[in-house]
Amino acid sequence: MNESLLEVNHLTKYFPIKKGLFNRTVGQVKAVDGLNFTIFKGETLGLVGESGCGKSTTGRSLLQLLRPTTGEIKYEGRNMVGLPPEELRRLRKDMQMVFQDPYASLNPRMTVGELIAEPLDIHQAASGKERTRRIDELLEIVGLNSRYADRYGHEFSGGQRQRIGIARALALNPKLIVADEPVSALDVSIQSQIINLLQDLQDQFKLTYLFIAHDLSVVKHISSRIGVMYLGGIVELANKRELFAEPLHPYTQALLSAVPSPDPLAKKSRIVLPGDVPSPANPPPGCAFHTRCHACMAVCRTDKPELRDVGGRQVACHLYNQA
Repeated sequence: MNESLLEVNHLTKYFPIKKGLFNRTVGQVKAVDGLNFTIFKGETLGLVGESGCGKSTTGRSLLQLLRPTTGEIKYEGRNMVGLPPEELRRLRKDMQMVFQDPYASLNPRMTVGELIAEPLDIHQAASGKERTRRIDELLEIVGLNSRYADRYGHEFSGGQRQRIGIARALALNPKLIVADEPVSALDVSIQSQIINLLQDLQDQFKLTYLFIAHDLSVVKHISSRIGVMYLGGIVELANKRELFAEPLHPYTQALLSAVPSPDPLAKKSRIVLPGDVPSPANPPPGCAFHTRCHACMAVCRTDKPELRDVGGRQVACHLYNQA
């Protein structure tokens, strides 16, 4: 697992704020602001954080569905940022996405077979009988009957629609799948089925996942490592066992304190964060978390902490910036 598949260096994604008669740019929403991380082959890297922290924007930027403002995204050593469209299209065969809403991600005018075959048609990967065989095979792989190929998306339940989305993502035999909150819109009973399916597929096809979610219990179950995001940046990145056993960053500590315990007799100290998440259009100076942090120091208000190694994990916090 030490061989890297995807390397992200100083990634930013800013959205312009436009106002006035002449639609002038008056500011920027810093959705992703200086990300650095690596995804290793065969692992599942979980990405967690509050709504609006930049998780989904990160996932879409990695696949170039949103073009990054600055930074590098190296896939197997090759920087994808700024590649000509034709070269990027060839690389995209190796990277696919499973979207959050299993209904909105499926074109209601297309049959299930047409939806699954769309990547095959775009990349001219199969035609005729081979195309039909591949559609049937993919449906069977995700636990659906091949006879469903002539039906439409609205005829299926949420869990079945997400299986169709997964089948489409597998069509071109990708190496990396970005799963953007793939179970958050599903019933709890169905969530476990989809999570187990993703794990089985990972073992079967040697897949690598970036798993984006806000449910820490789901992320703990499926991930190898976990990155915690706050206001466009990663504040802690660690092995899941270390992270849950001993969170270092004050924000991670607050997040984990909110996870319900299955033991009704267990006493847990809840850390309640004051105030609201600052606006990414006007982030605070220094550490982005200092306005809500119980351990805030003077340096936190002026200097932005870097993500650095602390005892085998990475943390962006001045509490651990010792010489």
